[in-house]
Amino acid sequence: MELLKEIWSSAKRNKLRTTLTGFAVAWGIFMIIFLLGAGNGLINAQVEQQNSHVKNSMKIYGGQTSKPYNGLKEGRWISLQDKDITTTQNSFTDNVDLVGGEIRESSGHSISYGENYVAPTITGVAPEYIKIEKYELLHGRFINYLDMQEQRKVIIISKRIAKELDKSYERILGKYVKLDNIAFKVVGIYKEDESEQTMEAFCPFTTFKTMFGKGDKVGNIIFTFHGINTQEESDAFEKKYRQKINRNHDAAPDDESALWIWNRTSDSIQMEMGISIIRTALWIIGLLTLLSGIVGISNIMLITVKERTHEFGIRKAIGAKPISILKLIITESIIITSFFGYVGMMAGILANEWMDATIGHETIDTGTFQATMFLNPTVGLDVCIEATVIMIIAGTIAGIIPAWKAARIRPIKALMAN
Repeated sequence: MELLKEIWSSAKRNKLRTTLTGFAVAWGIFMIIFLLGAGNGLINAQVEQQNSHVKNSMKIYGGQTSKPYNGLKEGRWISLQDKDITTTQNSFTDNVDLVGGEIRESSGHSISYGENYVAPTITGVAPEYIKIEKYELLHGRFINYLDMQEQRKVIIISKRIAKELDKSYERILGKYVKLDNIAFKVVGIYKEDESEQTMEAFCPFTTFKTMFGKGDKVGNIIFTFHGINTQEESDAFEKKYRQKINRNHDAAPDDESALWIWNRTSDSIQMEMGISIIRTALWIIGLLTLLSGIVGISNIMLITVKERTHEFGIRKAIGAKPISILKLIITESIIITSFFGYVGMMAGILANEWMDATIGHETIDTGTFQATMFLNPTVGLDVCIEATVIMIIAGTIAGIIPAWKAARIRPIKALMAN
């Protein structure tokens, strides 16, 4: 208790020194927590967008040829067909798992129920679709293989569509709605992606093709795969796949414009590399900031001991042991570092909470969809505590060296210091 009173008395006598020491500690911890939190906010937003679909998947779109081939001119539009799904299923059995088609009608169609109606995008999909695109069902079920086989007139609508048709949206499950005056049974209600501004309803792929007269056209192809983990493997598979599908349409095997491939595995690999670089950069900046705080503590402790050399000489002259002086300086260093370290930690946490409350859920409206750019800018409590403990340890070490010198100084030399 006497030791604490003495430390408190010393701090009051040297307010500027104590404040500078505390600021160096608090600022170092605050900055590392704030920077890591801001970085995590950017990273979390990107990860959330990436998690909206299976990472090991590809989406294939028809394009326009850019090279003449087999006597055919460039500039031909390529429409994917049933044979392309068959090729995907049969020619890549070593890697491909789930395969499905996705074909859309985005305008000129409506869904009505009683006097209410909406005009969403109508999409024909296979049962695999929900597993690949990760839609969350709120009520009912998704399309199944019996729906496909029997070309059933069933439809899955979003919660927003259901609310437009009936305010008590759950009641519409199991009811019949009219899709262009054709009765469809609502068998499922899904949770829409709030970042999307368009409304979308799903029906069986086979039903859609028959209803809208699509023949052998399939719109887009979507599939998952395994055994592809590196960028090199991903590029090799994509090249091989492109060659196969291009041949189905008499397009040059290396014509990248004839087929547009959204390689989500490649995106994921590049995203992870980018995230790793950002995290490394943030830690380097944060640790350098922490290091500047440690250097500041060391310098201030050295100045402190030098200023109090005369005092230590008097203490030794009246019988104080070196260990008591050592204990005084180290304890003072630990208390100041711990207190202001906690202040810096709390300030960093509060700053992150402020960011989360203000810009943490803002979205950018692109016109067709909304993207979250900053999400949950927080740092784990373990990181906050670790940073504080590191600063406390550094402050203690910074105090040991000058304390040891002060404890060993001869009384007569210390008394002559002033």
